Amino acid sequence: MEPRSRTIPGADGLPIHVLEWSDAGVPLVLLHGFGNEAHIYDDFAPHVAPYYRTLAIDLRGHGDSGHDPERRYDYPYHVRDLECVLAALGVERFVLVGHSLGGRIATLFAGTHPERMAGLVLVDSAPELDARGVIRIRQDVEKQAAPSGGSATLGSVAEYERLLSLAYPAAQPAALRRMARHGLRQRPDGRYERKADPAFHAGARGMTAQEAEEREKQMTAELWAALARVPCPTLVVRGAASDILSPDTADKMAEEVLAKGRLAIVARAGHSVMTDNPEGFADVFRNTPEMPLPAMQARSSSGVGGSSAPSIAFSTLWRSAAFVSRATYGSPGFPAPS
Repeated sequence: MEPRSRTIPGADGLPIHVLEWSDAGVPLVLLHGFGNEAHIYDDFAPHVAPYYRTLAIDLRGHGDSGHDPERRYDYPYHVRDLECVLAALGVERFVLVGHSLGGRIATLFAGTHPERMAGLVLVDSAPELDARGVIRIRQDVEKQAAPSGGSATLGSVAEYERLLSLAYPAAQPAALRRMARHGLRQRPDGRYERKADPAFHAGARGMTAQEAEEREKQMTAELWAALARVPCPTLVVRGAASDILSPDTADKMAEEVLAKGRLAIVARAGHSVMTDNPEGFADVFRNTPEMPLPAMQARSSSGVGGSSAPSIAFSTLWRSAAFVSRATYGSPGFPAPS
């Protein structure tokens, strides 16, 4: 299965690249994390594309989306991009999945537009981040930077794959190869550079430590407030070895703040759940043996987009042996858009 590649104007006219895996069913929108791109979901998308209208978006400054010459990369600009893309695609009510940075963007969108949310999945993403992971990611970014402040160049895709294996030690080899292939562009001189805009965090680098701490404190408060406004079924996915989403924060999200929250823990995975354990991540979205995923094809033949539109039965997923679930869930599942 290969996705269709589209480019849609985002906020400020910036081109936003979208991978459209299917065009029928309840819309399911996938947002990646910092430094990644839409192809990070290539292992996962084929599992859900037969049942959802599956769309994966390159965030501004990432993948094949445009770099903002004015360096407008704060969260509100990403939320506006998502609003523009969804409007262009005619998407109203939908399921939103976000990993890491994408999860924070998804949280803010859901808190701003709660009436549009049929479901929300936050993958190793939270209002409060574990300091261990923040330091690790900062060091990885510094290693990839050129002395001039731009992105360091590489002699080959294989060289970048080796670097990625150090940053993603638990990732599957196939995922590393794909990340290297889609994460680079070739320059006129034959060398390669990362597609991600090296100026993405330029604003934060210009702050003092106190200013950066105050900014993060404000954003943390906004994210907790946004989570509290989310009325739809919400799944919090944590990699069992994550150094970004702590167990205590994950519990707080699912059990104390979200109205209809659940916590799923994926074994053999760190922060990058989709690349570390692709099957375990997909199992979070599969049905239990009592209602196997292929059986849903019969239901999908009755039409999509209305009350009969197929939707994976999340009420049974919580009992799957693929992950550990905690908290009481009162909804039978993600509702189909009306």
